[in-house]
Amino acid sequence: MVNKVILIGNVGMDPEVRTLEGGAKVARVRLATTERLYDRQSNETKEHTEWHTITLWRGLADVVDRYVRKGTQIYVEGRLRTREWMDKDNNKRYTTEILADTMNLLGRRSDNPASDSASSGYGAQSQGGYQQGGYQQGGYQQGGAPAGGYSQPQAQPQSQQPVTPPADDPDDLPF
Repeated sequence: MVNKVILIGNVGMDPEVRTLEGGAKVARVRLATTERLYDRQSNETKEHTEWHTITLWRGLADVVDRYVRKGTQIYVEGRLRTREWMDKDNNKRYTTEILADTMNLLGRRSDNPASDSASSGYGAQSQGGYQQGGYQQGGYQQGGAPAGGYSQPQAQPQSQQPVTPPADDPDDLPF
């Protein structure tokens, strides 16, 4: 069985980033994806925008905190997750979100206001402009994605522990 989501879109508002009591960082990003549809009857191209809630944990949340702002274009790979919660009137509510496993910052450096002040050298120069390197739940992937697509993470140093999201307990989310 497969539960995989791949999205490329623009961040609609500055991310919400929180640090939990145990020290784990979690970020929530609202991502807009737009598809263009051609209507043959009216001879017009119409746009349909879909909004997605992306949840990123630990290392990915740290990258979001440092580099992602409203308007940033990102690539996300993850899994659909539906959780239930009780609202203030004690009604059972449901929400579906994407639990991110991988995130890449896309676009030119000038498109990302957060990266303009960053002099960390994480990005790689590519033919289409500045492309930020890929970030995986298991840690930072050096050098950025190759021109033909997105690669698997490189081997991690022994001292770095892989990052895994917590169990599916809806009480763990601070949102």
